[in-house]
Amino acid sequence: MPKPADIGTKRLISLAPDRWVQWVTQIPNVQVRDIITSEFQWVSRESDVLVSVYTPEDGEFLVLNELQLRYKPQMPQRMRAYAALAEERYNKPTYPVLINILPPQPSVVIPTRYESEFRGLIARQDYHVINLWEVDAEIAFEQPLPSLIPFVPVLKGGGEESAVRQALQVLRTDRQLNDLEPLLAFFASFVLETPLVQQIMRWDMAVLRESPWYQEILQQGMQQGMQQGMQQGMQQGMQQGMQQGMQQGMQQGMQQGMQQGLLSGIALGLELKFGIQGLQLMPEIRQIEDIARLEAIQSAIKTVNDLDEMRQIYR
Repeated sequence: MPKPADIGTKRLISLAPDRWVQWVTQIPNVQVRDIITSEFQWVSRESDVLVSVYTPEDGEFLVLNELQLRYKPQMPQRMRAYAALAEERYNKPTYPVLINILPPQPSVVIPTRYESEFRGLIARQDYHVINLWEVDAEIAFEQPLPSLIPFVPVLKGGGEESAVRQALQVLRTDRQLNDLEPLLAFFASFVLETPLVQQIMRWDMAVLRESPWYQEILQQGMQQGMQQGMQQGMQQGMQQGMQQGMQQGMQQGMQQGMQQGLLSGIALGLELKFGIQGLQLMPEIRQIEDIARLEAIQSAIKTVNDLDEMRQIYR
């Protein structure tokens, strides 16, 4: 049984906490005093880490690290709440940092503050934003920043095979870092073909599935695939419906959209969880028209351990 990978945010920051905080704050002389274990419910989430730091100019203050796979619209309000909770609990100034890993849709604007007004009362919370796709991959190697090495494939200029191999070499030459290989492989799969990723590094999917990053991306990816498939299916159904009658066409379009959406979500989920081998099941699954069965298959992807278990769901 593979040992679960400890690749949450706290683990990554603890690799070189001073260098991490110096990078996210751009304060060269900041020193880490402690990585806080808080009683806040939100700190128990894998993406939240509160660090107590010190500089001669500022004294002691907190750096709130919030890592997000993709930016969410509720993040400004969340950053406001997190900063206020931290300041109230520890009675120290707080420097909030939002780090986004994967880029959103081109139309999405990522703000650097929360601001609202109600009956003349204004609330505002500024926070620092770091978008990893805008960070030069060379920074991870030159500074160096071991916490950024697993993210090299999604950094600017890091999506080439040579950059991934260089990052892998860094991880394998340091015994404290080699357990981060699955995370590097996972992000490499966003920019390189899965067989190539499996060829250049040890990609243990059983270990990777224990990671909070994997679980969140799996869920988001399946939802995105389903939405895209439903949209395509409904468009096709509506076009057919113009010839067969609008009401009948809309019903068929909705049915086809749900079926296509579920199939797209299932295909993406199988590939994320089992690699290219998972897609071998799709010819059989595409023969299924019953929406309830397809929904059961999609839900089962999160819990099954191998392809044989997956087959038992629909056979």
